[in-house]
Amino acid sequence: MCKFALLIAYLYVMTKKYRHKIIREVLQTNDINSQDMLLKLLVDKGFELTQATLSRDIKELKIVKVPTAKGNYVYQFSESMQNLEEEMPLSSFGFVNIEFSGQLAVIKTRPGYAMAIAGEIDRRATRYILGTVAGDDTILLIPRENISREEVIASLSEFIPNIE
Repeated sequence: MCKFALLIAYLYVMTKKYRHKIIREVLQTNDINSQDMLLKLLVDKGFELTQATLSRDIKELKIVKVPTAKGNYVYQFSESMQNLEEEMPLSSFGFVNIEFSGQLAVIKTRPGYAMAIAGEIDRRATRYILGTVAGDDTILLIPRENISREEVIASLSEFIPNIE
């Protein structure tokens, strides 16, 4: 690889790391309630990035949108919520119901809770759950091969007390 290509690769990695550092700082010092708001703050700080790049950053940094006591929603790092979840899992008051269709399941939540609960499921039920896709109040749950509905419910009941 030529020196120029190495320099470009190095600058890309350093820019991304620096951008992630600034995103962490921004989220720790501001109540950010939308990607547009976060994007504007980053552009104001001199970054040139697209909404798609910011979406990838949010996924890589494991940022979730969670409800606040005031009824608003803000972005937070999912790992910063782990202590709160250990005391009182979000799923214990955000979960509404679960229904199966074939191998897949759909979980309904209170508005704004789906992303946080999906993150909780992805962290805590990896033996039984392949992955989740979350919207605002709905989670598509994809169990691993040959996992029964009963096993899914049993694994989720460890941290979702009112699941049936």
